[in-house]
Amino acid sequence: MINRRSTLKSMVLGAVSALAIAAVGMPSAQAENKELKIGFVGVTSGPAAAWGTSNVRSMQTRAAWLNEKGGVKIGDDTYNINIVTFDDQKDPKRAIAGMEKMAQEGIHYVVGPNVDDGAAAVRPVAEANGIIYFPYAFPKALYQKPASNAVLGMIANYQSGPAIYKYLKENKGVKTIAFVAANESDPLSQRDSGVEAAKALGLEIVAQNDTYQNDTRDFTPVLTPIVGLKPDLLVLSGVAPANAPLLIRAARELGYEGLISTETAQDAKVLEEGAGEYANGFISVGGASTPEIASDEMKEFVARYTKMFGEYNDESNTKVYALEYILDTLKANPAAINDVAEFKKTMDTFSAPNPFLKGDAKLSYVGSTSFGQKRQLAVPMVVNEYKDGAFQTLFVGSVD
Repeated sequence: MINRRSTLKSMVLGAVSALAIAAVGMPSAQAENKELKIGFVGVTSGPAAAWGTSNVRSMQTRAAWLNEKGGVKIGDDTYNINIVTFDDQKDPKRAIAGMEKMAQEGIHYVVGPNVDDGAAAVRPVAEANGIIYFPYAFPKALYQKPASNAVLGMIANYQSGPAIYKYLKENKGVKTIAFVAANESDPLSQRDSGVEAAKALGLEIVAQNDTYQNDTRDFTPVLTPIVGLKPDLLVLSGVAPANAPLLIRAARELGYEGLISTETAQDAKVLEEGAGEYANGFISVGGASTPEIASDEMKEFVARYTKMFGEYNDESNTKVYALEYILDTLKANPAAINDVAEFKKTMDTFSAPNPFLKGDAKLSYVGSTSFGQKRQLAVPMVVNEYKDGAFQTLFVGSVD
């Protein structure tokens, strides 16, 4: 059922994307605006489709909104924003092809890819063609010197994992922890980072070598030995949105009564459809906003997104930021429109009002502690707990 839903969502995405881009079209009074193409290369089909779909829809919603308001003023010119998308199907080779397409169209700013392999694979193309890209992938090498063209678009697992484990240790009495991961580079890397964080906190690791193939649909054999160890916390490292409910359901049906968490963002509707009440209490990294801190503009974004696509994904609270950062950095230095070296120079001192949070919150680039240079978007670290079809905020943190 979940695979079918994911497939249907990916099938309609192209049509919806075309409609959304058409909606970005301008009245004749704005016909003289220039066009600014912003790219997306990432996964919008298969088990991880929710990650990239959230990116694309966030970009299209915000672009349509800005264009409706008359376009974006950058220097002496006003631009209509055109979102150009490419589904890499979570395949590094297709990600390379997608980035090459962006280069051929003269696009200098690209959001994605969504996974580690894709983000690493496109690096040579991006650097050779003067493209700044915003992956949702965690390898530090992408953001540390000599690399300089990738900017992390979200909170990394090695930033959120320690915060989650510490919170659960202090507030839920967690003492023992087990990890399970898909046998792929992304989740295995996230598992290794989680193991290091758990050790640093003094948690007892009872399992860390259990893996599964990403196309697994019966997780009972994988989880049976882990459930028998009765860990206080079961971590689903790097779990894809389509697999999370299957793992949760299998663990609960085997009698597991402890906590379950992940450092990857999830889709509440997929959890509801695939796991139902079994998913209650599931902890994951959420979108970078909560009702308590969301501004009126953020609330309007959610309303527009929902109207455009018929549903909303909490992860878009994070994904809305990439396009905003690109445009506001270009406003701060219009020379960066065709020169990414100017963009990179601007990042070190960039600051702008954050339209999506209440108060005087600012947009800025961070990452000095994790990467030794500012190659990360400053978005709030929101950790959610799932309950009865929706996410509830567990706590909010930040990184520097």
